[in-house]
Amino acid sequence: MTRDYLLRAGLRAGMHVLDVGSGAGDVAFLAADIVGPTGLVIGSDRSAEALDAARARAAQRGLENVIFHQCDPATFTFDIAFDAVVGRYVLMFAPDPVEMLRGVARHLGPGGVMVFHEVDWTGAASFPSVPTYDNCFRCIVETFRRVGTNPNMGLQLHATFVKAGLPAPSMAVSALAGGGSDSMSGIDLISDLAATMAPVMEQMGVIAASELGPETLQDRIRAEAYASGSVVVGRYEVGAWSRRM
Repeated sequence: MTRDYLLRAGLRAGMHVLDVGSGAGDVAFLAADIVGPTGLVIGSDRSAEALDAARARAAQRGLENVIFHQCDPATFTFDIAFDAVVGRYVLMFAPDPVEMLRGVARHLGPGGVMVFHEVDWTGAASFPSVPTYDNCFRCIVETFRRVGTNPNMGLQLHATFVKAGLPAPSMAVSALAGGGSDSMSGIDLISDLAATMAPVMEQMGVIAASELGPETLQDRIRAEAYASGSVVVGRYEVGAWSRRM
């Protein structure tokens, strides 16, 4: 999905791209593949540990058109203007996403494009209801809220772009959906995420790990969905892109 959003936004060979919140480099590598050997991708992140992993992965892949820089891209000053600024799952963690977007927009040259991919849990649901699935995503959303992460950043991208002084973005939404026996339904993704978050859920007073039952969560959701002939819909994956005038 991220690659599709980057291409629809207009990334192409030869561009200079800034990746915001690179982490281990996944989006930077997607962009590097698109811009090719005549382009350049600079990945930025505040975590030295994450960037060490990204550099190691880049070396393993033999990539020479991507480099990583430890900094806060919203406040740092780069020596070049970029043709595109991109980011995935970044604004949802920002205390002030408008201010962050405004800060990274400084790095765009004339006609440069801003592209962000964020999640939104607004549409996560099951039809007919699968109680264990519904409770699972409700616990995830509530935990995000309690730790200060925005679970609805995706559908807020339009307003965030506009408030940051950018033109209203073009947008696209994608989501996984399917039945209990469907391997592409996304049940594995939501149950794995809930299992990973179980200690934090308990710490934040959302649900006890013993009540969530992460070890059997996926099997229980699949069994309930299959028994009731239900369709489950996962979180929205939202892309937004806008070209600076």
